[in-house]
Amino acid sequence: MALLAFSDAFIKKSGQSAPMGQIMFLLSTGGTLLFVFMAKSRGLIVWSPDFWHPMVLLRNGFEIIGAIGLIVGLTHVPLSIFAAIMQVAPLLTVLGAALFLGEPVGWRRWAAILVGLTGMLIVIRPFGASFSGWELFAVMGVCGLAARDLVTRLAPSHLPALTMSAWGFGATIPVGLVVYMFEDTPLTSEPIVLAQILGVILFTSFGYLAVTAAMRMAPVSIVAPFRYTRLLFTTSLGILVFGERPDTATWVGAGLVLAAGIYSFLRERSLMQEK
Repeated sequence: MALLAFSDAFIKKSGQSAPMGQIMFLLSTGGTLLFVFMAKSRGLIVWSPDFWHPMVLLRNGFEIIGAIGLIVGLTHVPLSIFAAIMQVAPLLTVLGAALFLGEPVGWRRWAAILVGLTGMLIVIRPFGASFSGWELFAVMGVCGLAARDLVTRLAPSHLPALTMSAWGFGATIPVGLVVYMFEDTPLTSEPIVLAQILGVILFTSFGYLAVTAAMRMAPVSIVAPFRYTRLLFTTSLGILVFGERPDTATWVGAGLVLAAGIYSFLRERSLMQEK
């Protein structure tokens, strides 16, 4: 989570000088090459006809939506606000599972989802004077990633996670070029900016690897709560690196999102233990 928080910070920093399309293209290309290399080194498949499976294509589509929303949101929204919005993802996954997959969700978790969404609204304040509209891209990004995780459950079970990750990253490569076509910011070749984009690629990739390793070493019930530490890391970087000063409403909203997410997870774990 710390590595992914640094990735957020590098995206925001590089976005001050480089066009979003360039950042997305280089991140997608670098991530794809890394995941392909990892898959090959482990003897996993890199290509198969399953790429055209409807659920794989849908997953890649949500990956594209999530990538656009996150990069645009990170570029224009304070990290503290972005971090709070990101923590809604697990709640949205539970909501989607209940609505579209028919998974049972009791009234307690429905209440937690409602509290979490309320906290997100407090953070972005859509009718307040501080609302810029860019926050909606962060919301779009988190909805895209939640939908991606949901659809992953419906993809062919024999597909390795690394293979699907490589396909998902690869799907966003041409999108970076399309996004750049609608931008006025010229491509940058400044070494410092390219170094920042390299930081995006490395921190994103190694953050993914760290999470994957953790999931293999310990049960989900132990690892999953640590995802909420990303809120702490990202908010701290926003304060220390970008000089952000979250107001009371942001702290209150983020606290509600955090509390709702943790409660929902603990409730789900309790139900699993009862079974």
